[in-house]
Amino acid sequence: MNFFIKSQDKISEFKLQINYMKKFPKIVFIGSTHFSLYTLKELYIKQYNIVGIITSPDNPFFKKNKEAFTPVKIYALENKIPFLQPVNLLNSSFLENLKIWNADIQIVVSFRVLPKKVWNLPKMGSINLHASLLPQYKGAAPINWAIINGENKTGLTTFFIEKKIDSGKIILQKKIKIKKEETAGELEKKLIKISGSMVIQTLENIIKKKIKPISQNNIDSSLLKYAPKISNKDCRIQWENPNLESIYNKIRGLSPYPTAWTLLFFNNTKFLRFKIFLAKKIRKIHILPIGWILISSHEMKISVKEGFISIMEGQIEGKKRMHVKNLINGLKIRKNLFVR
Repeated sequence: MNFFIKSQDKISEFKLQINYMKKFPKIVFIGSTHFSLYTLKELYIKQYNIVGIITSPDNPFFKKNKEAFTPVKIYALENKIPFLQPVNLLNSSFLENLKIWNADIQIVVSFRVLPKKVWNLPKMGSINLHASLLPQYKGAAPINWAIINGENKTGLTTFFIEKKIDSGKIILQKKIKIKKEETAGELEKKLIKISGSMVIQTLENIIKKKIKPISQNNIDSSLLKYAPKISNKDCRIQWENPNLESIYNKIRGLSPYPTAWTLLFFNNTKFLRFKIFLAKKIRKIHILPIGWILISSHEMKISVKEGFISIMEGQIEGKKRMHVKNLINGLKIRKNLFVR
């Protein structure tokens, strides 16, 4: 009988802990992408009190269906979580609705820059998850630029949002290795897997007051590397680059999106845009002109100063993404091909 009472007491205590967790802290989650979604799911499954979600407006290029919605909005609809989709983050109606939620803390994962009127609302502050080891690689594309620049490690950082972008005090960091042949897409998947648990650890440390935020101002600004938004121009491959490794890193750092590209010329008269998703590097001495293409029954190589870039997967304008064998089979002309 005594055992039963003790068990009942433990059950009651457990229920109280769950109820407490649901009540405090009240969380507003802010995000839009698949990267955001993983953290949102972790918080929701572990019964944190998400009182509302802010996500991007529907994509105007699609009609009214799920293709127009962000992954975060779809999850909110499926789980009946209130959400807002502001076009203007300073809109008075949006700000009033946000205040009604009365959040204790806001968690931001992969979203646009927040104005002070938004990030300064919660009494516990607003925290952001960034896909780099801050203060390195501040900006919109940290995963891409880390690989493009040939880094062998990166990670995740949680920090308090302040006025300057990605410059608030650091709460927690986790490092991971970048493999020599890893693409941006593969690296993103690795980071996603640890993102949810890291945000929850950060949140728990804030709740329990076990944090000692670290300033980002203690590094020489001349040593910083940045991760600005990648333009279409950034994606064009410069075959004249004397460094084989740099060309190779650019291809994998932009794969699968936004994708490295070049112009594929046929007999110097016709050209098509050619996207390269996967490649391997071959270091070899040769006397071929830069950008010349060598094709065999199973291989398509592009000459560069220190060797060759061998195409593994690509997409010729007007065609689908293909393995190299299918690319070769689809080419009617196999001689006098070059890229520029």
